[in-house]
Parts: sequence; structure tokens; C-alpha cells
Amino acid sequence: MSLTRTMTGKARIDARLSVEEKEFFEKAAILGGFRSLTEFILRSAKKTAEEIVNKHELVIASKRDSEVFFSAILNPEQPNEKLIAAANKFKKSEK
Repeated sequence: MSLTRTMTGKARIDARLSVEEKEFFEKAAILGGFRSLTEFILRSAKKTAEEIVNKHELVIASKRDSEVFFSAILNPEQPNEKLIAAANKFKKSEK
């Protein structure tokens, strides 16, 4: 597969596929109500690409969140004045 740029700022992708693959994709495009084989391929590829990128970003975010969480658990900050005051108020209200 090759990628070429045009003067209009758009890019072109050239791909070779078997006759059977092309016919299969054309059938799917027709059944899916797409205007053309190109529209079908581009929308399908974009959907798959978005899923892959979103999954990757979710994993990265989850890893970062885990690191922040466990860092806070293992290395807690000292309570500030407001937290100490709230704890004291709570203790007094239990009596």
C-alpha cells in the first residue's frame, strides 16, 4: 500500500487486493447502503482506527490513574488544617 499527497492537501492511498476481496467489499458496500466502495472502505477503516486509538488511550489513562492512586495510597500527604478540623469536629459529634 502506498500513500501519495496531492496539491489540494489531500492524500491518496493505493492498495492492491484480489478480485474476490474487491467483489466482497463491493457487495458489503451495496448492502450497507454506502454510495461507493471508497466510502465503505474509508468509513470502515476510520471506525476501526478510532476503536484502536480509543482502546490504547484508555489503557494509557488507566495506567496513569493507577499510578496516581497507588502513589497517593503509598505516599500520603500530611493532613492540612481543614482536614484536621473536620476530623476533630466529627470526633466531637460522635460523643
